[in-house]
Amino acid sequence: MVKRLYPVAACAGILLAVVTVVATQVGGAPSPDPVSTTISEYAARDGGSAIETAMAVLGLASLALLAGMRSVGAPIEGWPARLLGVWSASLLGAAIVPSTAADLGTTWQAEVHLALSVVAFVSVPAAATLMVPRLAADERWRPVARPVEWLALASGLGLAAITYVALPGQGVMIGLVERLLLTAEVAVLGVLAVRLLSLTWAPVLRERLVEWRERRNFVTYR
Repeated sequence: MVKRLYPVAACAGILLAVVTVVATQVGGAPSPDPVSTTISEYAARDGGSAIETAMAVLGLASLALLAGMRSVGAPIEGWPARLLGVWSASLLGAAIVPSTAADLGTTWQAEVHLALSVVAFVSVPAAATLMVPRLAADERWRPVARPVEWLALASGLGLAAITYVALPGQGVMIGLVERLLLTAEVAVLGVLAVRLLSLTWAPVLRERLVEWRERRNFVTYR
């Protein structure tokens, strides 16, 4: 029964985290321009507790996804699994050690948060890239191999873009680039979580449906 709860927790956690972040930034008080302000900077100024909670929920949901994929024998052993674990741990760490507003200067919390964010940003594109050939070779996971491949490409391009923007680009449009990168990375997790949910619950639902039909037919022909 615990194995069946992993995909439910993963899907629910990912959805809750996304809705929380979007609702906090859209429905909150007037805030800095999202095109030029990163989510961490926004959290430090306006929506701290909600966004930090969302990060922690996403980290836990990612751990549930990792545990669920392992429980069904998904082809992620080795570096893909390690990188998903690193992503989860980095999100949880970034939620525990939040960033600080830029006008307060550089603090150790901000530096640790930035380091954890960088590790998280790199982990998902790398994990997705390594997963693609394995998913394509596994009959159960083949349907999501192509979506994961395209999202891995999008994540890789986003990672290159945010690296350029953060260094020689002097932070121009860094908020927009970060949000696009995170969208692609969370989409990777979402695709895997939905497939895990299907693989875990579809046989159970089919079995329940067969039992229900048999009971109905038995009652009908008595």
